[in-house]
Amino acid sequence: MDVLVRDKLFISDISKTFVDAGTGVLNHVSFTVRDGEFLSILGPSGCGKTTLLRILIGLLKPDTGSIIKDGKDITGTAPAARKMGIVFQNYALFENMTVLKNVEYALKIRPETRATARETAMEMIAAVGLSEHIHKMPGKLSGGQQQRVAIARTLALQPEIILFDEPMSALDVATRLSMRTELKALQKRFGTTMIYVTHDQEEAFALSDRILIMDQGNICQLDTPENICRNPASDYVRSFVLANIRLKVDSLSRYAEMVRDV
Repeated sequence: MDVLVRDKLFISDISKTFVDAGTGVLNHVSFTVRDGEFLSILGPSGCGKTTLLRILIGLLKPDTGSIIKDGKDITGTAPAARKMGIVFQNYALFENMTVLKNVEYALKIRPETRATARETAMEMIAAVGLSEHIHKMPGKLSGGQQQRVAIARTLALQPEIILFDEPMSALDVATRLSMRTELKALQKRFGTTMIYVTHDQEEAFALSDRILIMDQGNICQLDTPENICRNPASDYVRSFVLANIRLKVDSLSRYAEMVRDV
């Protein structure tokens, strides 16, 4: 028997135009996000994906449309009241605070979490594998370790949805591959809905339950990686997504047999 999966978010008719640009960044965008899924928003630079993310978290106000979370309209709700967290590309850590203090900072500000701030912070730091680094400053950590601190800090606030804004773009290849595995493991452990912005086709296909493909402020396709491969919705999807993945596969295929024998 199939298990019914409810929608966590319903984004309806979201548009955004910046006055100085004079053009629409988002053009009447509508889609749903399922509870507990990993959804990637994939598209080239300037397509509107980061603007969409900032509207979802409440850092930008849409010109039109609404955001419904668990059946409640949160379009005008303050970011802190949305039960969402965000992990930025540049980590946004406090450079003058240790790993532990970075993670427990927001917990100590909130009256309801102040008493258990240290315990929760330690648990989240352990969850991302950084217990031995709790007293280090961010400047003493690698890029991958700093990203783990940012994720632990977000998890500590127990958000129902975590948004990621190209969080791995500054990491080396080996660290990115490791972080992919860790992100999926954390999602499975905590059951958190994750929305992940990226311009990397390979990354989106490796991580996602579904992928939302964007171009020039419009949604081109929203589907599973398998269905996108079998049934690309347009020539754009075929060229931007499938052709680019095929190029990567073809460039490495001649070495596959050698690697398999090593």
